[in-house]
Amino acid sequence: MTTMTKELEPDQVDRIGEQLDELRRRVVADLGADDADYIHKVVAIQRLCEVSGRILLFAGWFPPAWLAGVGALSLSKILDNMEIGHNVLHGQYDWMNDPTLNSRTFEWDMVCPSGQWRRSHNFMHHTYTNILDKDRDVGYGILRITEDQKWHPYYLGNPLYAAGQALFFEYGIMLHDLEADRIVQGRRSWADIRPLLGPMLDKVRRQAGKDYVFYPVLTGPLLPLTLAANISANLIRNLWAFSIIFCGHFPDGAEVFTEEESEKESKGQWYLRQMLGSANITGSPLFHLLSGNLSHQIEHHLFPDIPSHRYPQIAAEVREICEKHGLPYNTGSLSKQLGSVIRKIIRLALP
Repeated sequence: MTTMTKELEPDQVDRIGEQLDELRRRVVADLGADDADYIHKVVAIQRLCEVSGRILLFAGWFPPAWLAGVGALSLSKILDNMEIGHNVLHGQYDWMNDPTLNSRTFEWDMVCPSGQWRRSHNFMHHTYTNILDKDRDVGYGILRITEDQKWHPYYLGNPLYAAGQALFFEYGIMLHDLEADRIVQGRRSWADIRPLLGPMLDKVRRQAGKDYVFYPVLTGPLLPLTLAANISANLIRNLWAFSIIFCGHFPDGAEVFTEEESEKESKGQWYLRQMLGSANITGSPLFHLLSGNLSHQIEHHLFPDIPSHRYPQIAAEVREICEKHGLPYNTGSLSKQLGSVIRKIIRLALP
């Protein structure tokens, strides 16, 4: 572990683990009707936004209606991806036994098949958080995001790669499971990825057909305006998701670990790695909702299967545990965290 965690005595690390385990037990024991009502309300709002957006685009020739349609569709896609899809696919609502909110059957409004995302995100990322060469989310296979990654002239394009990732984020997430960089390095064969291609192409066909063919054609002579609106909504969702996710993982202070440091971890050490490798973003309740409560990335990494709207309720206690044991609790405004991420991406383009 890092120098800071090496200074902690083993029994102190164990106490941290016990305190966090107890916090988790209390929250899980309290889950019930209020949590079910919350997620059903969010789903209803998301559907209302989508229907409103589609209806408004039938009057897309009127600029205010077009802009309102884009706004409503953007909100729909953001809520679907962030507060609903991401969290449902973590199994946060499996206890409800609601087939529409089950992590094994839920499919979201983006091109990445949910089953592939569960493997690369739920398992790989949340098990091996910020372990270099184990957690594929460290740089997503295309970015240099830590000085521990050996520099190569390829990384001179770091800012350009990041911009492309932001603009086409849903496609970047879709391609993530292919591990294209390992194919180039000869560490993975085409035979390994062939089973992934079918579901990917099928999901792209369905998503593209819905957003770029069916709904535009449905509006008749307004087809170009509706197409532009759908492209705009997907772009806004991509930029928003990129910003929130990168601010939660790569701002200044978020630590990266080696495989050696994380060998034979205790539960307490695993918790420490989650806290030290994540960062929060301050904001209003609406901001937290639109971020899928990933503005509480520290709490999410500690308890990924607890309903996300509970994170603001437990954040003060998690912070208190950090302060009690002399651990950092990395948090700041969106502008602060995003600014540090952008500076890091530019700085690490150079040797």
